[in-house]
Amino acid sequence: MTTSAREVRQTVVDGVTVEVRRSSRRRRTVSAYRQEGRLVVLVPARLTRAEEGEWVRTMLARVTASEQRQRRSDTELLTRAAHLSRTHLGGRARPSSVRWVSNQESRWGSCTPAEGSIRISDKVRVMPGWVLDYVLLHELAHLIEPGHGPAFWSLLSGYPRLERARGYLQGVSATAGLALTDD
Repeated sequence: MTTSAREVRQTVVDGVTVEVRRSSRRRRTVSAYRQEGRLVVLVPARLTRAEEGEWVRTMLARVTASEQRQRRSDTELLTRAAHLSRTHLGGRARPSSVRWVSNQESRWGSCTPAEGSIRISDKVRVMPGWVLDYVLLHELAHLIEPGHGPAFWSLLSGYPRLERARGYLQGVSATAGLALTDD
């Protein structure tokens, strides 16, 4: 059995803790990902320290750019909700706040009709826009109709990707072993 030589070292680049993992098994590719607040960069052992430094900066820029594209702010969420309310609910749903939350383990979204507040799980943040729109519309409809009866589903019936979005969320839940539902 052969073992591969692997070297791990930590550094700080532009205020970000970076763990560089060199491997003799890695031949050509360089990859990076976030793990527990730090950036992990995987590089071939053959790279010089100068090449490694260039790749670390490149990968930090790529990962940061990707995260910024995926990040949707609370303000954008409120704007999107207002547009969906006008388009699909005749402007009847008027939330007082719409925000991302990280503490929802059993729901994609929730709302408190008495306060007009809507909370959307961070898990939805990276999903396609039409899925986010469905989750937002679902919570907006609850501001008008609190339960899940026929009147509630009637409010959502005009959303063209209703069944597709529900199927997407069910598939994500099943694949990840989550007990999440949109009901």
